Amino acid sequence: MTAQPGRAGDTVLETARRAGLTPPFSCEAGNCGTCMATLVDGQVEMLVNDALTDDDVAAGYILTCQAVPQTTSITVQYP
Repeated sequence: MTAQPGRAGDTVLETARRAGLTPPFSCEAGNCGTCMATLVDGQVEMLVNDALTDDDVAAGYILTCQAVPQTTSITVQYP
């Protein structure tokens, strides 16, 4: 999924949902991992991460409910 223009401070999940997309999510608190995706391009800052291991993060996985874009454009891919 390619991120749509968002509002400053919004998460990847919030931006995707506002754009009419239906990405997977559940808790929206960074606890369950349902919204996990691979960051293909760009940079994000994850505010909370209680679901992914260090190995997951090193492999490029993010929690879209907690990932705030830090670059103008990002691309994520859901499994």
